[in-house]
Amino acid sequence: MSGHRLYTPEVLAAAVSLAEYPLAPDLVLRGEARSASCGSRIELGLELDDAGRIARIGVASRACAIGQASAAIFAKGASGLTGTDLVAARETMAAWLGGSADMPDWPGLDLVASARDYPARHGAMMLAWNAACDALRKPSALSTAEHGS
Repeated sequence: MSGHRLYTPEVLAAAVSLAEYPLAPDLVLRGEARSASCGSRIELGLELDDAGRIARIGVASRACAIGQASAAIFAKGASGLTGTDLVAARETMAAWLGGSADMPDWPGLDLVASARDYPARHGAMMLAWNAACDALRKPSALSTAEHGS
């Protein structure tokens, strides 16, 4: 190890906690994302409530520990948010990683904040936000939000 604290015990514990969000077959709003820099991939499923807010999340991840920890942080913080909230959060996250914004106010994000100094990890950090936005762009998301369940 070169002395950096990228893979702390807390990050590894967060990565493992992703198992609390299984990608169940009944989560029909599905999105996917892949990191071009490291090849990490994620598939994410969402269930929206009658108001179009996220009620449940499931994740299947083939990502590094940073990607998995970021996805777990996303899953813990996304409940109750709308698609508009998520798009705004993704934009803020991307701007922060790009150096043009402060760290987003997302619970637990400080856990992986040190990975911001590793551009090769940025794609993995964005996976869950990108996959969720992908799921919410699909026609099934619009009909669910408009008509309830």
